[in-house]
Amino acid sequence: MSTTQHFWQTGRYLSDGGLETDLIFNRGVDLPEFASFPLVEDEAGREHLRDYYDGYAEVARAHGLGLTLESPTWRASADWGATLGYDAAALERSNRAAIGLLQELRTSYADLPDVRVIGAVGPRGDGYVAAEAMTPEQAADFHLPQVSALADAGADVVGAYTMTTAAEGLGIARAARQVGVPVLVGFTVESDGRLPDGTGLGEAIGRLEEEDAADGYIVNCAHPTHISPGLDAGADWLARVVQVNPNASTLSHAELDEATELDPGDLGLLATSYDGIAAQLPSLAIVGGCCGTDASHVAALAAAWGGASR
Repeated sequence: MSTTQHFWQTGRYLSDGGLETDLIFNRGVDLPEFASFPLVEDEAGREHLRDYYDGYAEVARAHGLGLTLESPTWRASADWGATLGYDAAALERSNRAAIGLLQELRTSYADLPDVRVIGAVGPRGDGYVAAEAMTPEQAADFHLPQVSALADAGADVVGAYTMTTAAEGLGIARAARQVGVPVLVGFTVESDGRLPDGTGLGEAIGRLEEEDAADGYIVNCAHPTHISPGLDAGADWLARVVQVNPNASTLSHAELDEATELDPGDLGLLATSYDGIAAQLPSLAIVGGCCGTDASHVAALAAAWGGASR
């Protein structure tokens, strides 16, 4: 296990919510292929993003928390980029531009206790489905160009979100180690607390821990009541989870995939069930939301979490 001390070990941070679902359903922004990275290409798109992140800066301010700004690059990898007409050079430009925008925002949020930029990496396939699995070696090769672009542009850490297999998470971690940037690896789970490919959450984290591959772990894109069954009471690996970004809805991934309207969920249930899993995660330092959540959901999570006191 790495002994290097990282920012999430010294403070508490607010993350953002469900960027893509908020933009699509609440703000009427068209995002083909659920991709938000093209917004960095023009001023109108950047203004949508500024307005979005400003809302979370306000919540962080109200609760005395630091802020992590996760780049809108979850889909900015080769296969998704090709679907949208982006070649390798265009993708590199977009990844760099996304980090540049967040660095500008960091300057404007100078009154907050601390602001960090996370370069977000998503799965090669659908974040709700365990597609044909890559080997760790294949995953490292595939994700290396994006990881390298995010790191070179100045991301404080690379965050892999919504991984459906341990192998892909391990590959991204290896790519980050190759370029020398800290990395947090995030997994999503189904309603039984297991990864979409059936792997237990603790088993997936244990696979990466064998190589000291990641600097910490994330769980995202699942309701707290779905995450809870995957938390092995008292297990050592629980202390390695530093960020949890839940969905607002208790619907399964399959149900959400078919939904045509946004399900904002039950705010009270979200907060109380989140508080229940937070109590099992001694190193939890970054709190935010995922699909279906907006600043109001994340504010409720921050309030339940107890503000800036540790």
